[in-house]
Amino acid sequence: MRPTAAKRTLALAGVALLAALLSLALASPGRHHRSGLPQPVGTWYSARAVPYSPTASRKRTACGQRIDTRTMGVAHPVLPCGAKLYISYEGRRVLTQVIDRGPTSPGREFAVTKALADTIGLHGTKRIRWSFAR
Repeated sequence: MRPTAAKRTLALAGVALLAALLSLALASPGRHHRSGLPQPVGTWYSARAVPYSPTASRKRTACGQRIDTRTMGVAHPVLPCGAKLYISYEGRRVLTQVIDRGPTSPGREFAVTKALADTIGLHGTKRIRWSFAR
């Protein structure tokens, strides 16, 4: 592995570990806001995302979830399956979760299902904001 690839892999592994620890720490009952929805954990990150659609030959995600044209979720190469996230783009914010692995293209950190992309108005590769949910 090249030194920059090794550093990137180590950084992504650190983010995954942090996500797992946060999800365990915040999973206790009674930590939800009055609206019933979990709240963002405070820090918002910036990332590049691209929409993607299920294929006819692939009915389940790498996380084992059934996927179709109405499925709302994101793919990320390192964050744990089921991690709850807020995705924000151009003033629209949606609570979702990691349901798949990917993207594999350099410079893209998230792949967003077509249904979620349509909900937030994401078309093409764009910069989004994201945060862990409590």
